[in-house]
Amino acid sequence: MKVTIIGAGAIGGLLGLKLAATGDAQVSALARGATLAALRERGWRVKQGETLTAAPVAAAHPLEDAAKLGVQDLVVIAVKGPALTQVAASVAPLLGPQTLVLPAMNGVPWWFCKGVAPFGDDTLTSVDPDGAIGAAIPQASVIGCVVHASAATPAPGLVDHKMGRGLIIGEPGGGMSERVQRLAARLERAGFDVKASENVRLDIWYKLWGNLTMNPVSAITGATIDRLLDDPLVRTFCSAAMREAAAIGAKIGCAIDQSPEDRHEVTAKLGAFKTSMLQDVEAGRPIELDALVSVVREIGQRVSVPTPNIDALLGLTRLFGRVHGLYPQ
Repeated sequence: MKVTIIGAGAIGGLLGLKLAATGDAQVSALARGATLAALRERGWRVKQGETLTAAPVAAAHPLEDAAKLGVQDLVVIAVKGPALTQVAASVAPLLGPQTLVLPAMNGVPWWFCKGVAPFGDDTLTSVDPDGAIGAAIPQASVIGCVVHASAATPAPGLVDHKMGRGLIIGEPGGGMSERVQRLAARLERAGFDVKASENVRLDIWYKLWGNLTMNPVSAITGATIDRLLDDPLVRTFCSAAMREAAAIGAKIGCAIDQSPEDRHEVTAKLGAFKTSMLQDVEAGRPIELDALVSVVREIGQRVSVPTPNIDALLGLTRLFGRVHGLYPQ
């Protein structure tokens, strides 16, 4: 099996190493700068506790060398949301009629509302402003994905895998398919806990339902999750925003059968951890605000669900990002 990982950061690096370690996949990576140099020199490297695992990788630059890799069986997209428009064009040379594209990313993906009333073929402008992503990656190639794993990149090309091996995958249009089952089996052989879902859109929305508030609030306050949930005013605000997102989900076939308080109790069990957006802020990286918050507001407007709390959260986090140079003006 020929596999290319686009975005060899925390999640991309974890997926790349584990797929390469099975021995039955030829795994390449598209990366830039220091990450590209580190992969070419040392290969995949994943640290878990005191154990460091390594595996070779063919690393290439997305703009200069992507075409040399040829058509792939599987393309994993694991870049941060703000970078996807830039790298979408590099996906085209990797795609054939049978290629699967697995976006292992945070938030709502560009394909999420395709074919869903009232969207039809309309583009979600929050995550695909000019339609370039949808034009470069055929909907028929996409397999939806939700990642339940915590990892970080303490140095270029090095992944620190903290916890979790969960992956949920499924057809964007719902139902079960042979190709999803085959991919699930391969990912299981690579060491992941995989669920083949008949409604991956609901799985994506459910994860978003928690990340929608925890990520941006932690980013603008600098607080770990335990401190957010221990503050009654912050917790109440997050619950109000989550109720708005649940109302939107009910109108797009992603009804959530859980209360915000129930979700908070589950999140609290994870203890004092830093969200991915807080880690991005501390590292000076662009924040993934659009795929987590802007897009929820956009969908809410389309299905006529008022979102005053989500609007406030978006406005505050957007301004914070702009002041700190982490979100475009």
